Amino acid sequence: MSEKETIFNSKIKIKGIFNMRDFYLFCYEWLTEETRLDLAEEKYEEEIKGDIKEITIEWVGTRKITDYFKYEIKAKYEINALKEVEIIRDGNKVKTNTGSVKISLKGTLIRDYDGKFETSGFQKFMRSIYEKWVIPARIEEYEEKLIGECDEFLNQVKAWMDLEGRK
Repeated sequence: MSEKETIFNSKIKIKGIFNMRDFYLFCYEWLTEETRLDLAEEKYEEEIKGDIKEITIEWVGTRKITDYFKYEIKAKYEINALKEVEIIRDGNKVKTNTGSVKISLKGTLIRDYDGKFETSGFQKFMRSIYEKWVIPARIEEYEEKLIGECDEFLNQVKAWMDLEGRK
């Protein structure tokens, strides 16, 4: 059985004016292009209450790093009080959205994801020696890279939302 260790766990909450479609595309493209994740949408729920929408989206993305290591990033978006509004941008009326977005992001480093070291007790023992004495620096390096990618994603989302609100 593979060894999973959650390395990154953080949340951000942003409220403002943004285009929901553009926001969705920005997040999806950033995660697939910048972090090269294979992304799957596990959940998309919309609840409409009058002119307000409540949306929950859950994504799971994975990327093989080596034959032994793999990244898994889980993103959960909770969009609350999403309303369609009209604003004036460059002298023209434009339809967009307003609401609040809460993003929960969890980054996990998976070791021995194929379970190659799980066939016998001796191999499990060898895996523990391998991880403790042979590759501890490599484990730390992959953990730091995963933290950096997760943190950068949240920073990019904040920057994108900030720019959208100023347009």
